[in-house]
Amino acid sequence: MSKSAFELAVQPDMNILVHDGSKRYDEIREQLQRFSSLVKHPQGIHTFKMTPLSLWNAAASGRSAVDVTQVLDKYATWAVPMKVKQEIAMWMDRYGLFVLEGDDEGDVLMLKCTEEARLLAFMNDSEIGTMFIGRPAAGSVQVAAKHRGKIKRELARVGYPVIDRVGYNDGEPLQVELADKLGEYPFSLRPYQESAVEAYIGSATQLAGDGVIVLPCGAGKTVVGIGAIAELGSETLIVTSNATSVKQWKNEILNKTTLSSEQIGEYTSQHKQVRPITITTYQMMTYRRDEAEEWVHMGLFHQRNWGLIIYDEVHLLPAPVFRTTADLQATRRLGLTATLIREDGCERDVFSLIGPKRFELPWRELERQGWIASVACHEIRVPMDEACWDKYRSAASREKARIAAESPTKMAVVERIVEQHAEAPTLIIGQFLDQLHQLARQLGAPLLTGETKQEERERLYKAFRNGEARVLVVSKVANFAVDLPDATVAIQVSGTYGSRQEEAQRLGRLLRPKEDGRAAYFFTVVSSGTREVEDAMKRQLFLVEQGYQYAVSEEGGRSSAHIGVSGAS
Repeated sequence: MSKSAFELAVQPDMNILVHDGSKRYDEIREQLQRFSSLVKHPQGIHTFKMTPLSLWNAAASGRSAVDVTQVLDKYATWAVPMKVKQEIAMWMDRYGLFVLEGDDEGDVLMLKCTEEARLLAFMNDSEIGTMFIGRPAAGSVQVAAKHRGKIKRELARVGYPVIDRVGYNDGEPLQVELADKLGEYPFSLRPYQESAVEAYIGSATQLAGDGVIVLPCGAGKTVVGIGAIAELGSETLIVTSNATSVKQWKNEILNKTTLSSEQIGEYTSQHKQVRPITITTYQMMTYRRDEAEEWVHMGLFHQRNWGLIIYDEVHLLPAPVFRTTADLQATRRLGLTATLIREDGCERDVFSLIGPKRFELPWRELERQGWIASVACHEIRVPMDEACWDKYRSAASREKARIAAESPTKMAVVERIVEQHAEAPTLIIGQFLDQLHQLARQLGAPLLTGETKQEERERLYKAFRNGEARVLVVSKVANFAVDLPDATVAIQVSGTYGSRQEEAQRLGRLLRPKEDGRAAYFFTVVSSGTREVEDAMKRQLFLVEQGYQYAVSEEGGRSSAHIGVSGAS
């Protein structure tokens, strides 16, 4: 197939091929983002994939199978296969096939299905059938209220999402309003933040009260959460990624609402405060003294009459919290994330137990509006020396990845980038501690890892923000909840293999708008000719889908290439 002969082609396996040189590529990509995701991005032709989950999320946002097929028909160079249209209709029609109804305070719920035969077929299912009370009749069957989350999770896993119309417990009321000012300046939610809160709260015509808001780092996901708290006016439990984020949430709530410090509790290893607004971490929730014991702090989910539970960085939600969340379906749930991607494949569990995607805004759209910084992305491929190649050739697959990631020849490239951006606040981010220690020594820069005490972390972050430390070397702890608004350059020297979610989070460290409007730079340094190059391509998928462009260069004078579209350079 000639690359120049088409703009978009739909394959029978639900893949969509798009010519990235098309004049309408940006327009096409933004349309496809609503019901598919990018899975391959070699230069020339990009591959998007429609999945049951991507189509269910489209259906939950109010789109129909007709809407999706009309988009494909509009851009396709050749006729869209009838098989694909039928499969789109099948998956999207399944959203709404099963509906759960009843009273949120009752002991028994009613599971309804517009196809009675389908409901009867699940009588013999070893998981789903055991949750039925009696036999289905007239297209409905009773289910114990305690199985509300479990029935939704199991049906989603076998391809049948459930619309939950049972309703929610309002929780203990809390008098809270948004602040009028931040210091001398008026304060209000940005228009897209207001839209996100409205989409989450729902209306008479659009069911909500659960679900996920997807916005990039720096776009104010925390403010959206605060907006939801103020709108609902109920006591709230917030679960986030680490102790730094706990403090950031508390500061944001104090700055942007009428709540006092006495009404906000930190539930961490240092403090066990349970208050009308309580903020904790996933690590606390999953702590136990040994594997034979129960989770020590999981009771926090039931300790007060919460009207809302906010799951910050919901893509990190660990399995034990999933299990508890299945029992909390009568409480409103809000997930916040920069990307719904989970490397463990549990996206359906987020959909069924937290809720569908309620709101998302393309990163490039936020950049165009000036809400997040412009970022230029560069991938630099560096040859390894012969000693590394000797180890690499004889190593097992996983060890190959580490040898390539820790190649000493990367050091000189990192030094050069730091010198070229001598005045810019710079983060160096990596996976392997030996490599990071060596870089910190070589650059004379402070190092922050998971072993760094919270007080020292806060001191280093403050030093970085006020310019005392221009370069900061950080491990994976910088992937999440690090408030560094002035970070202008990030250099990624190693990562968690092909993690798309990690790539998005790391680039996100740069997205907070700069006071002087300057652009930011994201460098990733990989060992050429190794599996690290393939991993880098996988890592970049989500960001390329968002419209970022990676300028790829080879050390040693080899030619450059551009991967992706519409990027700053």
